[in-house]
Amino acid sequence: MSARKGPYECGLDAAVDVIDGKWKVLLLWALAQRPHRFGELRRGLPKITEKVLTQQLRELEADGIVHREVFPHVPPKVEYSLTEAGTSLNEALAPLGAWGRAHMPHLEATYPQRHPA
Repeated sequence: MSARKGPYECGLDAAVDVIDGKWKVLLLWALAQRPHRFGELRRGLPKITEKVLTQQLRELEADGIVHREVFPHVPPKVEYSLTEAGTSLNEALAPLGAWGRAHMPHLEATYPQRHPA
């Protein structure tokens, strides 16, 4: 799990701490569509490892963003969904997504300069 840095400087600092991680915003986006089982999330993000997916889901659960429900089936069924806080976080991220879509051509064109191999 990531190490929390302690008291936050501002609200944005706290929000960024919650979504910090390569896959968290993509997990939030997927779970906003509908609840998912672990395997569905894994297949939807083919480059994520099981270890990292587990870690990111646990962090989001600890932050109160994701709800993990275990159904008493054999084999066990676990489903992940957004909490009310997760839904509101997704709504707060919507303008950031709109900004990204509006600037995507430029960002894709300049990606190699910003992220040298």
